[in-house]
Amino acid sequence: MPQIGPIIAASARLSLAYAERLLKDVPSDQFARFARVGGTMIESNHPAFIYGHLSLYAPRVVEQLGGDSTPFAPSSTFEKLFSKDAKCVDDPDGSIYPPMDEITSALFAGYRAATEAVEQAGDEILAAENPNQAMRSKFPTKGAMHAFYLGGHFMVHMGQMSAWRRAEGLGPA
Repeated sequence: MPQIGPIIAASARLSLAYAERLLKDVPSDQFARFARVGGTMIESNHPAFIYGHLSLYAPRVVEQLGGDSTPFAPSSTFEKLFSKDAKCVDDPDGSIYPPMDEITSALFAGYRAATEAVEQAGDEILAAENPNQAMRSKFPTKGAMHAFYLGGHFMVHMGQMSAWRRAEGLGPA
């Protein structure tokens, strides 16, 4: 019975629940907008960018653990808008980023599948060498890499979301 995967999955489920709570009361017409405080725009990642960016990582987890990531594969539009090299921009007329529902659906469907994949993965799979050479020195195994994607990386961006909410006057979730 796998031991490592369920540990990672428990954290991932908590992160997903937090991501859902953080969407409470977020108006869809503000989803791709920079926060404003006292008339000053804060150039920091907005919800569309945060959720869209994170949606790119779940399919990698599923695929590297031997699953079919096709249903969760990001479109070329998502790749362009949300890659680690993309710049988050304010979208006042809603013409740059996909709609809120499309972005959040991609994130939640992908991360639920990734959570299941990591939970089911055998310890030998998670203990295998990380195939991502660029990240291997930081995360030597698949388990270490995916614990980061489903935990640390995810929650760093949820911290940005929490800060955005507060700047927008929505308070904690």
